[in-house]
Amino acid sequence: MGFDAEIAQIYFSVSFPRPLAELRPVYLQRSTDELYKWQQAHRPESDPFVVHDGPPYANGKLHVGHALNKILKDMSLRVKIQQGKRVQYRPGWDCHGLPIELKALEAASKTTSTIEMTPVGIRAIARELATRTIVDQMAEFRSFGVMADWDLRWTTMDPDYEVRQLRLFQQLVHKGLIYRKYKPVYWSPSSQTALAEAELEYNDQHLSTAAYVKIPVAASSESSVPGYDGSRPLMVVIWTTTPWTLPANEAIAVHREYDYALLQLGNEDLIVAESCLDAFTTQCCPAGTPQPTVVARSIPGSALLQLTYTNPLRGRTARPHPIVHADFVTASSGSGLVHMAPGHGFDDYIVCTSLGLPAPAPVDGLGRFTADAYPDDPARLRGLSVQAEGGQAVLAILGDAVVATHEYRHKYPYDWRTKKPIIVRATAQWFADVAVIKEPAIASLQNIQFVPETGRSRLESFVKGRSEWCISRQRAWGVPIPALYGSDGSVVLTEETVQHILGVIQQRGTDAWWSDAADAVAWVPTSLQEANLGVTYQRGTDTMDVWFDSGSSWTQAPEGAQADVYLEGSDQHRGWFQSSLLTRVAALNGKGEGASEIRADTLSPFKTLVTHGFMLDGEGKKMSKSLGNIVTAAQVMDGTLLPPMKEKKQRTRGKAKETASEVPKASTAVYDALGPDALRLWVASSDYTGDVVMSEMVLQATHAALIKYRVILKMLLGSMHGSARSAPLTTVDRIALLQLQDTMKEVSTSYNRFEFYRGLASLNRWLTNDLSAFYLEASKDRLYCGDGGGVLEPIFAGLTRMLAPVVPMLVEEAWDHAPVWLKETTVHPLQQLFDDPLPGVQQLPSSESDRLRAAIPVIFSAHAAVKTAAEHARNAKFMGSSLQCSVVLQVPENSAALELLREHASELADMLVVSSLTIVTDKESVGDASSFAWQYTADFEVDGDKPATAFVMPPESAKCHRCWRYVAEEDGLCKRCDHVVGHQ
Repeated sequence: MGFDAEIAQIYFSVSFPRPLAELRPVYLQRSTDELYKWQQAHRPESDPFVVHDGPPYANGKLHVGHALNKILKDMSLRVKIQQGKRVQYRPGWDCHGLPIELKALEAASKTTSTIEMTPVGIRAIARELATRTIVDQMAEFRSFGVMADWDLRWTTMDPDYEVRQLRLFQQLVHKGLIYRKYKPVYWSPSSQTALAEAELEYNDQHLSTAAYVKIPVAASSESSVPGYDGSRPLMVVIWTTTPWTLPANEAIAVHREYDYALLQLGNEDLIVAESCLDAFTTQCCPAGTPQPTVVARSIPGSALLQLTYTNPLRGRTARPHPIVHADFVTASSGSGLVHMAPGHGFDDYIVCTSLGLPAPAPVDGLGRFTADAYPDDPARLRGLSVQAEGGQAVLAILGDAVVATHEYRHKYPYDWRTKKPIIVRATAQWFADVAVIKEPAIASLQNIQFVPETGRSRLESFVKGRSEWCISRQRAWGVPIPALYGSDGSVVLTEETVQHILGVIQQRGTDAWWSDAADAVAWVPTSLQEANLGVTYQRGTDTMDVWFDSGSSWTQAPEGAQADVYLEGSDQHRGWFQSSLLTRVAALNGKGEGASEIRADTLSPFKTLVTHGFMLDGEGKKMSKSLGNIVTAAQVMDGTLLPPMKEKKQRTRGKAKETASEVPKASTAVYDALGPDALRLWVASSDYTGDVVMSEMVLQATHAALIKYRVILKMLLGSMHGSARSAPLTTVDRIALLQLQDTMKEVSTSYNRFEFYRGLASLNRWLTNDLSAFYLEASKDRLYCGDGGGVLEPIFAGLTRMLAPVVPMLVEEAWDHAPVWLKETTVHPLQQLFDDPLPGVQQLPSSESDRLRAAIPVIFSAHAAVKTAAEHARNAKFMGSSLQCSVVLQVPENSAALELLREHASELADMLVVSSLTIVTDKESVGDASSFAWQYTADFEVDGDKPATAFVMPPESAKCHRCWRYVAEEDGLCKRCDHVVGHQ
């Protein structure tokens, strides 16, 4: 029976105890808090390795995605401890913003107190909610085996943090990077606030009502259209997917280089792009209805730029509107003419404001029309939701001007928190100027390590795509934008006023911004009051974007030092990674009066940027609350995500043995509750650079691997003893050491690149192919019946070092059961340096190492051939154990392989776990096959064209009853065992 087949048997039979529930907290404490304190005390304080926390949101329960993130960070820290670094990790939490405020509002609405519904009351409830959530989440993070400076945790609602954030804001004000502007922004009616691009998600199944609408051309300008004879009214046809924006129309755009056509339809002439004729006819003139007649073709778009029109929704107050050129007009869809509402579109705003046109937005914060939407009859549209009945109401007012409508499925932005569609709406907001810092921000990334490398282009593209950042939000729960609004209509935000307001906040906190009377003079600098006598000032009610909150977290580092690692999900390229980069570059880049130039490679807040993918379930679907496929970390740790295990039968040495189910029948768990290490091993095994799958199949493989690690550690601890240090090293020992050292080098390289899944793959390959299937299999006779020597101690040390970052509790448990002599002479595995010499062995001379490396492929090739031939004999029922055979290796004469095999001939039988082994050349006879009861062969590759052959035949001697090898002269003991027994 091979070693792998014995794993399950040992798991059920050895006396080394399974981890008891009462011991887990002890091992958890030792491998986290105590280790973190130890490394702080014993590692040099200079040049610490810092992982800066991308703060999770303090709202709701955690799921496996949080575990993935926190454990990746923790493994990164443990790797650096093994490299001799002093690590620093202060966990943080993002506490402001809409989700927490909405929960606060929901809680307040259940009471009869109107006080709680004020900004002060909402902030109090929101703060209490965030505080409670932090305590709960912190306890769960710690249960994952994550070590950190928990007592030094930070939150974005800490008074000191808020002051640092406002000082950063003041720096941007000083550099002229903050300004207020009336312009269209992403607006969420469901959240009643402006949103940044990073707060959007896109629904590609959004359904809109699209409409073709006729707009009458002013008679005074229609004569400029080639081919138009003036006999019928002239109309331009626009196509829109947002009919609700038509009340805010200010211009119609064409492209000067496109060709347009003049159509007669009924008693009217219509203008559409020539390339859109087929689409227009299909949508507006289906079979059985009047068809358009082409009056003129190839009318240049430039000829239409002299036209004007009136917006029919402006009624009696209508004024002429221009038809203008815009580069964004396409002729591949719609009508080739674009209605522009600068108050509801970014491109429209740029074109129209350059022409001096206004940007009306007759829509309120709830996404409802105001009275200004239809001046002729304000009640007709006022109060209607633009995303519901409002669009249809606009089309109803237009009446016959609507040529046709149809449903249009397209990609549309949604509020990522409420999951409801947003609108574009012009409002007065505060912006940060990104355009002037874009170039140095991108330059600062040139020396940054990205894992995976694709993160570089992703982050760069987001930065390149921005020119400004809307940083104001219309909510109460957040850090206030320290602006003052004068009774004379002025808006004051200067470095001096921010400094004064900062002083008040340092004394009284940000809550006082909302609790004081609106015109309290304590917030107004004396110099401002004296310079503007008779003007009173009120504080603004806008708060800062939560991305500015969390993006300011780099200010906590001493003297603005860079963090070694930022590690978060890939969605943070447009979120926290970007906001951190932009705020730091804005503050430190050498722009503005008195600023000093600093090196570009220190502008970024991070030296390495690591990103992981999203969580997927077993069917490849993204985990979400709406789908109900969220998995919690607790389910992984307590085993409740897996199906019940069946009772098993194990066979040992030819005897059937019943084993109990791995989980007692009285247990509520349905699988082994393997604790934090199972969760951590799943994380380490996952290629997190893409999306990560969590399923029963994945977890079953994880549990099997963890059990195997534990069983191997049990076997190592149960078999090694101090006297092995003085035992001679065999060839198999030396091979095992070379394999171990090679594997440790691979694992170390992978871990250092944050490629834990690659390191674990190397470790598992070594465990299966080298340690289990070769060394431990070949060493059983020596361990059980021989001198007990070998290299189990260095293997134990190497294995625990490789496992330490991944499954620290298992390593702690193994060390807890290590023999006293080992503890007295060896450093704790969690405190060892990875590259320290392995204990109990001397480094092999390079010449000996090179010679042995040359022999290993030949030995392993012969080993595989013997196994193959032995398996044939086993299937034919001629043998059971591989010890029930003798082997002859027939190797080509004068080959290097023959020399290498003969060099190790005395140990080959033990290496291949057979009773005897002979080496002959291809010129020598193996013997007449008919003289053996049975014979099986398998070829194996050596140097040259001619293969070698392994012959497996019946044993030549009798079975030894002690060691089970067939080397006894008669039915009894072999000479070795007889000698051992005789001296006991």
